[in-house]
Amino acid sequence: MIVVAGEALIDLVPQEAGALAGLDPRRGGGPYNTAVALGRLGSPAAFCSRVSSDAFGEALLDGLREANVDVSSVQRGAEPTTLAVASIGTDGSARYSFYVEGTADRLFSAPDQLPPGTRAVSFGTCSLVLEPGASAYEELMRVASAQGVFTALDPNIRSVLISDADAYRARFKSWLPSVSLLKVSEEDADWLGGTPREWLASGPAAIVVTRGGDGLTVFTRDGAEHSVPGERVDVVDTIGAGDTVNAALLHGLTARDALSATALAGLGAEGWSELLRYAARAAAITCSRAGAEPPYAHEVDGF
Repeated sequence: MIVVAGEALIDLVPQEAGALAGLDPRRGGGPYNTAVALGRLGSPAAFCSRVSSDAFGEALLDGLREANVDVSSVQRGAEPTTLAVASIGTDGSARYSFYVEGTADRLFSAPDQLPPGTRAVSFGTCSLVLEPGASAYEELMRVASAQGVFTALDPNIRSVLISDADAYRARFKSWLPSVSLLKVSEEDADWLGGTPREWLASGPAAIVVTRGGDGLTVFTRDGAEHSVPGERVDVVDTIGAGDTVNAALLHGLTARDALSATALAGLGAEGWSELLRYAARAAAITCSRAGAEPPYAHEVDGF
């Protein structure tokens, strides 16, 4: 079982040019997308969050259930669902403005225990920024790591939500001893102001850097570096692409029984290249369609 901990929200995605052009509500949030992608790829997955009891919240839970994601660890609240308004660039890249005040996911509290059979927990995005929930997710990360559970982190920086950049950067560094696998985009790495080699010295066994259409690179604690090119597709938008990478990596590591620091060290060039190519294929499919619509296993296998 892979548990994904973090926010679920509604992306309002423009369907045509213009600030007030038809906004299409789509289920989203980095952790939510990761959980759905894991379920679609065929990995047993559970979602750990706090979701509104409003209509958007019900739709979010429906999406998880449709992907066969366990929702028994989802807390509920009467507060509204977080909204993210997307603007899509000419290259398909997405920028967001957020409506987060008083929303349900911010009031998440750390559970007493993880679901039975949990092998890994994935964290990231807004849930590690917005208090008081951010501290609860951080607590869960540290507890899971201390219990020997494999932990994955994708900070997925949303700088518009970060009021004190230096404080967040220091907090990010404090998480690294509790992280098994770190995934960052090139843009995130630049914003955070560090390098994979510096971060590896603090704890992670491996760090995957995504380079958009140029592919992915992994840096490992033994000094190795392995890269694969991106897969070429007609990009509709990039919403959910990084989240799909998260899921594909965790799905592939589960299939290889490699959810440990020791196992990551033993993957070698061939194992990492296969895993990164799989993640690149999965992300490319997500980019080929509007919104965060990660692929099913048969789509990646047949790409």
